[in-house]
This record gives sequence, structure tokens and C-alpha cells, in this order.
Amino acid sequence: MSAPTRFGSAVALKAEHEDLEQQLANPDVHADQDLARRLGKRYAELTPIVKAYDEWLAATEDVETAKEMAAEDPDSAEEILSEVPDMEQLVEETSEKLRHLLLPRDPDDGRDVILEVKAGEGGDESALFAGDLLRMYLRFAEVQGWRTEILDNAESDLGGTKSATVAVKRRGTGPAEEGIWAHLKYEGGVHRVQRVPVTESQGRIHTSAAGVLVLPEPEETGEIEIDPNEIRIDVYRSSGPGGQSVNTTDSAVRITHLPTGIVASCQNEKSQIQNREAAMRILRARLLAQAQEEADAEAEAARRSQVRTVDRSERIRTYNFPENRVTDHRTGYKAYNLDAVLDGALEPVVRSAIDADDAAKLAAAGDD
Repeated sequence: MSAPTRFGSAVALKAEHEDLEQQLANPDVHADQDLARRLGKRYAELTPIVKAYDEWLAATEDVETAKEMAAEDPDSAEEILSEVPDMEQLVEETSEKLRHLLLPRDPDDGRDVILEVKAGEGGDESALFAGDLLRMYLRFAEVQGWRTEILDNAESDLGGTKSATVAVKRRGTGPAEEGIWAHLKYEGGVHRVQRVPVTESQGRIHTSAAGVLVLPEPEETGEIEIDPNEIRIDVYRSSGPGGQSVNTTDSAVRITHLPTGIVASCQNEKSQIQNREAAMRILRARLLAQAQEEADAEAEAARRSQVRTVDRSERIRTYNFPENRVTDHRTGYKAYNLDAVLDGALEPVVRSAIDADDAAKLAAAGDD
């Protein structure tokens, strides 16, 4: 019986997976921790594809075997063929699963991220909403089992957030599609809120907005090199709500990348050294994002998906408190559980963007 010829790309990936397995079994490879980490990451990315391919191949061969047996044994043919529809259904299910796994993937999907939340127009109300968004993402990360580290957080007078920067990391390794960037990359854009502000005495509904920026974080192994001669580091005194001084020493740090003009600052820690390290992480992420944007502009034919390329200046989501409603304007997702979403139940909203992205890729790819 000849092996099925469909999903040829999966055959190549299976061969790569087997080669990686052999390399990882070599003790010499683990003497180079960076190499072992890269190989292990790639192996983990390919594992679900190989598993899905094996499942589809086994299901396909079972159907062929059943038909051959029925042809060779006419007396039992009816009984054997009665099981074929269920077998063919399994072939279809495993085929669809494999097709999704073989879709062109964002190379950054497996990365951790730097997430920034900034208050927009709306004054104190916008800052309070930005604080709500920050807590939502922290709770969502907790629900997902991710680790978070607040790199910088400037609070407003009423306890909201003027701007905050958070590093989000997953624990261990796994398939790229389960990575932090694979989920949070869709969150970048303008988030709009409709509610009665705490400062509103007449109960009128106001609309304000906050911005979210999500950047893939570079690897710690020198993926983004910064020449010390190309940065300017300024130190200043940290300030809190209302502009009052928080520390009596110049612990806040602002780093300017002179060739690009990109600026990163941090004042969250009391130590100037810690603030400098955090600001450098933010700067590397911004430089990586700029490099990727330039590469995308040069490779127009390889533009990212419709969901991914939505204009970041456009409103992507509305949070309506009177109706307890959340609406994603890119995917059409709507639900009346805003309270739960703000408490971290964000997965269905995120999933709607992932599914829309995959559907666009499947439509573009056509049949394998």
C-alpha cells in the first residue's frame, strides 16, 4: 500500500523533527546551552505537527486497509464497510487539524512580549480605564499560567494608570501557537470604554480610550545588539501621582537610542541599576519591532494577516459598562460578560481574533 502523498510539507517537518531528536540526544549539543535551547524550542514547535500528521496518516491507512479487506473477503465486506464512514470522519477531523497546524505561522508566535498600556484622551477617566486594562491583562496572564513582571507603572492621582509596561513570559517551552505573542499580538490598538465616570455627578455616560502596544521581546542571547556609543542615558528623580517626588535620589532612567530617536524610560524600581536594565529591555523590544516593521514594508507580498495588520490607530474594542458588553470591532465578537472579561476571562475574545486570522490564511492557502 503506497503512503499517502498529501501534506508533503508535513513529511519534511517530520524528517526535521527526527533529526532534531537525534541532535538533542547528543550530550555534546548540551555543552552549548544556547544551541540546545534553540534546538529544543524548534523540537517543541514541531512536535504537535508531527503528532497530528501521524494521527492523520494512521486514520488514512485504516480506511485503505478496510477497503482492501472488504475487496478480499466479500462475505465480510458489508460488516467491514459499515465501519468506513466513521473512519473517514476521523480522517477529515485529523486532516483539518493538520491543515491548521501547517498554516504559515508568524515567526514571533513563540516569543514572550512587552506589553504597554497608556491612558489616552479622557483625563482621569482614561487613566482609570487604563488601570482596568492593566489589571485585566495581569489576571489573564495569571489564568493562563504566565509570569508577569511590571517594568514601569506611572499612576494617576485617582489610582489609575497613566502608563505601564509589563513583561509577560510563559513558563517552560511548548508549541509556538501557544506562545504569549501568538495570543497577545491582537491586543495592540485603541480600546474604548463607555461608562459613567466616578467624577460624573449627573450620571452621564462618557466615552474615553486607552492605548495598548504589544511588542515581541528579543531573545536574551544578543538578538538585538545595542552599541553603548549610540545611546544617551539620562537619570532623574522618580515622580508619582500629582508630580510629587517618590524617591530622593535620581533613580529613574531614560535611554535614548540616538540613531533612531527611540526612547525608553523606567522609574518603577528604587535602584537606578534595575531601572536601567528594565529600560534596556523595553528599548530592545522597540528596536526589534521597528526592524520587523521595516522588513514588512520591504516585503509587501509577505504582509501579515488582516487581523494582524489592522491600523493600530483604529479602535479595536469597546467596553460598555451599562450593558456589561464587550465588542471586538475587527472580528464581530460580542458578549455580555464584561465583568468577567475584566477579571481575566479574555480567552474567548482573543480566540475570535486567532480564528479570524486562521480563517483568512486557510482561504488564502486553498487546498493543500
